[in-house]
Amino acid sequence: MHAPLLTPVEARLIDCWQRDFPLVAEPWPEVAAAAGTSPAAARAAVANLIETGLAARLGAVVRPNTAGASTLAALVCAPAEVSDLGPLVSAEPGVNHNYEREHARLPLWFVVAGADEPAVAATLERIGTTTGRPVLALPLEREYRIDLGFALGAASLAAAGPHRAGSQPPAAPVATATVSADDRALLAAIEDGLPLVERPYRTVAERLGLDETAVLARLTAMVAGGAIKRFGIIVRHRPLGWRANAMVVFDAPADAIDDLAGLFLDEPAVTLLYRRRPAPPLWPYRLYAMIHGRDRGAVEGVIGRLVARAGRPLGHEILFSSRCFKQTGARFSRLPEPVL
Repeated sequence: MHAPLLTPVEARLIDCWQRDFPLVAEPWPEVAAAAGTSPAAARAAVANLIETGLAARLGAVVRPNTAGASTLAALVCAPAEVSDLGPLVSAEPGVNHNYEREHARLPLWFVVAGADEPAVAATLERIGTTTGRPVLALPLEREYRIDLGFALGAASLAAAGPHRAGSQPPAAPVATATVSADDRALLAAIEDGLPLVERPYRTVAERLGLDETAVLARLTAMVAGGAIKRFGIIVRHRPLGWRANAMVVFDAPADAIDDLAGLFLDEPAVTLLYRRRPAPPLWPYRLYAMIHGRDRGAVEGVIGRLVARAGRPLGHEILFSSRCFKQTGARFSRLPEPVL
């Protein structure tokens, strides 16, 4: 599949505004100036990116386990069963990502979110009951690099690659902002994206019966505290040309994971890097790296460099994504309720 042709304005908007979208009453003059266009043209370009499927929305990416609870999970099944079982998993409201990956015993991987950990556990139990298959829960223990942008650098994606886009993000902070029930209502109001109007935060405030300054203050606090880890244009990497995407898992002693992650952080092609609780004996892996590339050869080259950086034999498995059943942002308007 050929990479899509973007207008120069669309490419600049993606490069500049995947994070740090202005939290001011009238954001579009600043957004437009960075893209060399007018506010109205900038809004129209963002709308076109969303309408054509190159972007999902303009809004917030919320750090896991701040406005609720979540976990990565995998279904133990045969690859031949995925076509039947994938839609059953996606039907759960708490599932926001659901991918088929190339693996003989764990071919279906999904993310479950809920109001709290018992609600997540209840969803996992329902999935196990509905599918009749065991479910492995693999909760996050530490994030090293997560949710970086995809920089283009040109109207055509021919010479572009995934790396940090927009301003350089700091090392991932520990989320300190208190996410209240009112904050969750605000996140629910923008879960499908900001309205593409001159004063988007006023429109959101009117929906919630709030003042515009209060909405801006709460969003600013959630960004500063780390509950919102990125605020901007949320692109869809596959339509933008990164179609060879692999999750690579590494088996190393628990006390060596942090040092190993430090070595891997020097590889810019690693777009996500985090530590998860293992599920032995089937799944002993603790360190996960996500690599997005244009072709399998390029991704495999990155994996080879990672293994070389370790400086010693390192057990690992490569799970290329082969099909997407579901991909949405976190749905705060319908998170499974707390289990009392």
